[in-house]
Amino acid sequence: MAGCDRNRQKVWRNSVLSGAVKFKQVRQYVAVGLVALAMAGCAAMPERTGVASKASAQPLARMTVATPDLDHDLLAQLMAGELALSSSDLKGASQAYGKAMMISGDPEVAGKATALAIATHDPDAAGRAIDRWQTLGATPAQLAQARAELAVEQGQTEQARQQLSLLLASGDKDAWRMFGRVLIGSRDAALASNLLESLATPAKLPADPKAWLAMSQLGEQLGRHAYAEQIADEALKRFGTSETYAWAAQLKLDNGDRNGGLTLLKQAQVKDPSNIGLRLTYASLLGQSGQYAQASKMLEKGPQNAQTYAMRAALAASAKDNKSLGQVYQQLSQAPADVREASAYLLGQLAEVLGRKEDALKWYDQVSDDDTHAFDADLRTAILLQDLGRSAEAHQQLAEMQTDYLDQPAQLRRAYEVDADLYLRDKRYVEATNAFSHALQVAPDDPDLLYGRGLAYAEIGKIDQAVADFRHLLKIKPDDIDASNALGFTLADAGRDLPEAEKLIAAARAAKPDDPSIADSWGWLQYRLGHLNQAAEVLRNAWQAGKDADVGVHLGEVLWKQGQHDQAQQVFDQVRRMDPQNPTLQQTLKRLEP
Repeated sequence: MAGCDRNRQKVWRNSVLSGAVKFKQVRQYVAVGLVALAMAGCAAMPERTGVASKASAQPLARMTVATPDLDHDLLAQLMAGELALSSSDLKGASQAYGKAMMISGDPEVAGKATALAIATHDPDAAGRAIDRWQTLGATPAQLAQARAELAVEQGQTEQARQQLSLLLASGDKDAWRMFGRVLIGSRDAALASNLLESLATPAKLPADPKAWLAMSQLGEQLGRHAYAEQIADEALKRFGTSETYAWAAQLKLDNGDRNGGLTLLKQAQVKDPSNIGLRLTYASLLGQSGQYAQASKMLEKGPQNAQTYAMRAALAASAKDNKSLGQVYQQLSQAPADVREASAYLLGQLAEVLGRKEDALKWYDQVSDDDTHAFDADLRTAILLQDLGRSAEAHQQLAEMQTDYLDQPAQLRRAYEVDADLYLRDKRYVEATNAFSHALQVAPDDPDLLYGRGLAYAEIGKIDQAVADFRHLLKIKPDDIDASNALGFTLADAGRDLPEAEKLIAAARAAKPDDPSIADSWGWLQYRLGHLNQAAEVLRNAWQAGKDADVGVHLGEVLWKQGQHDQAQQVFDQVRRMDPQNPTLQQTLKRLEP
């Protein structure tokens, strides 16, 4: 049966060690089929006799297939282990691999059994697995790492120190990486820190800057800042690479030494001016301290890629420097094709900022479907189409998005919300309420959606529905000032529940005493209460503060009711010049001048 064992292990290696760590159902059945074929070749065939068989006899009927029990079936145990792993059942996986390693002659199986036993905190199973792994041919470094992990797991400091020393002395090219894995996996940070500081000293670390940086970073992760800085500073002196400068700078920044960190980053950038990562880090820190121009100037020099252009654009935007934004846009639009493709969304944003809406549409159209900004590019396309007077295309774009993102609730909600907002812009309030309602089916009780639909309902005179939305919103967010103001105004405008309206608007006014929209609500409430002089005073102040069309209409009506028709007409004329199609103005004039 030795041949059978080799065949069975070969099948396992092809299906598991090749990278298919988690078996899928189809692969399970395929694997079982392969095993059946492999076993068929190992079947014990009866010896031929001199008697001819019947013509109807089936050859396979005469075969005797050796079928091992599950505990001795290697592939069954391997599959059980992988299935347990796919279900996050580490204990079950450890048990299965513990059985598999005793059947298999492959050291990798024993190695996995060892790792699982340690992960499940089973020292006895781990000890057996390590012994089996050694028998099957584990390297000295692998054994030392496993025994060190087990010792760390059990809190045996000296045993761990001994095994880690053996690991570092093994000559394995990955010894320091394996050393780090032992410590980073420890549940006892104090023990790990003790071992790190005693074994990874400047005298023992190899002549490899990556190892020094890794140990310094490990020290920082374990909370040993002094050790991390010592190793980082020594690495900087010994190797002076841009990476050692960058890490030493990062430590200074993390410890509050901003100037020291910036100085080191500057030196690193000078040492390796083509290192884009260093330039981006240095520019980011300069930008955080408000040195936008210096950061931009530094980034302009040297190689450019999508990240440098994005950072330059962000710096220019922070500085409100449209000239620099234009320069970035010009350079980026002429960059190599791969950079332009990766930056299509940024190019669209820049074109929008610069007022080039048609160009922005073209760039957004080039954002690939697998780009992280694909959804945002589609949204911006719809908004731009609306801005360009192509409302039907805008809503068609959003309708397609609502279909495309049916299985992504967050994106679907946003597509409906933008659809509703665009209808509000066009004062198509019925369509807006429908879009908000669709969005609320995706995200029930969403405060922004309830607020938007409440406003739309109020505009088409569905006061009961508007009041219901605002009241529901205030149950969800009792301190929502805008909702309090909206409900108060809606009630006041409808002339109902005025005491409640007064309470709501007064609360909003106390929270935002200088908000013109709240002042408008308060003035309009006073008008409904019959306090014309107080209403006129409040509305006049709000009108002068913001020149909002609806505030002007309200002020004009109050003045008209006071008999000041000339002043009222002057205000109405100003509103007409601002917003000739204002529906509130038209309705008010019809009511006042029948």
